[in-house]
Amino acid sequence: MQILALCLKRTATALLTLLLVSLIVFVAVEIIPGDAATRVAGRDATEETLEVLRQRMHLDLPPAERYLTWLGGVVTGQFGDVLTSGRSVVEILAPRVVNTLILSGIALAIYFPLVLIPAIFQAVRRDRAADHALSTITLVLLSIPDFVLATFLLLLFAVVIPIFPAMSTIDERSTFFDIVNVSIMPAVTLAIVMAVYAVRMLREGLIDVLDADFVRMARLKGLSQRRVLLRHALPNAVVPTLNVTALNLAYLIGGVVVVERVFSFPGFGSLIVDSLKLLDAPLIQATVLLASAVYIGANLAVDIMAILLNPRLRKG
Repeated sequence: MQILALCLKRTATALLTLLLVSLIVFVAVEIIPGDAATRVAGRDATEETLEVLRQRMHLDLPPAERYLTWLGGVVTGQFGDVLTSGRSVVEILAPRVVNTLILSGIALAIYFPLVLIPAIFQAVRRDRAADHALSTITLVLLSIPDFVLATFLLLLFAVVIPIFPAMSTIDERSTFFDIVNVSIMPAVTLAIVMAVYAVRMLREGLIDVLDADFVRMARLKGLSQRRVLLRHALPNAVVPTLNVTALNLAYLIGGVVVVERVFSFPGFGSLIVDSLKLLDAPLIQATVLLASAVYIGANLAVDIMAILLNPRLRKG
C-alpha cells in the first residue's frame, strides 16, 4: 500500500506539472507579436478580413476561455488546424511521431547494452588496463559534439563503406522495414551520445556499491559474484543512471534536431524547429506540449522504477 500511495502521489504531481506546462505554453504563444489571424492573412489584409478570421479562429474570446477550449481539445486529441496549410495538426504530427518512435526504439535497444556491459566490466575490473582503456574511449566520445559524430558515421558507412543510405528519406510509400533501415545510423549516433555519460555514472555507482557493507555480507554468505553483482549491487547503483536515462528519453523526442538534420531524418525534433520558424501557433503548442509530456512521463517512470528497485526510497 505504501508503494501504491507513493506512485499515485508522483503521478498526481506529474499531471499537475503537465497542466502548469500547458498554461505556460499557451501564454508563451499568446505573447508572440501579431495574432494568428494576422499571420494567416498577411500584413496587407483589411481589418474586416482580420475580424472575420479572428471570429472563425475564436480569437475574439477571452484568453481564459480560449485556454480552456484548447485544453479540452488536447484532452480529446484535437489540437486544431495548422495555420500555414489548414491541415489538422494531428495529421502532420502523427507520421513525424511514428518516425521518431521507431528511431527512439532502435536507439534505446542499442543504448541499454551499450551502457550496462562496459559499466559492469569496468566496475569489476577497476583500475586495470581494460578499465583505463574504456574510460579513455568514453572521455573521447564525450568530448565529441553529436553533429561531428553523426558526420563521421555518415562518411564512414555511407561513403567509404556504403552499407546504409546517406539520406534518411521517408515518405508515404515507405514500409516499416524501410524506416528501420534508414534509422539505424541516426539511432547508433544517438545511442553513443546518450550512453557515454551514463556509462561513467553507472561505473562510479557500481564501484561505490561493491565496496558497501551489505555487498560484503552477501559475499561472505557464499553468493556467487554474478548473483552479488546483478541482485544486490546493480539495483542500488542504477538509480542515478535512471535519471540520466529519463533526460535521454526527452532528448530522443525533442532534442535530436542536429542529428536529424545531418541524416535528413523527418522526425519530431525537426517539426518543432519548423513550427517555430513559421510561428504556427497550434503546431507550436502541440509539439512543445507533447515534448514536455514525454519529459514529465519519462521522469515519472524513472521515479516509480527507483521506488521499486530501492527500498530506501519508500521511506518518508
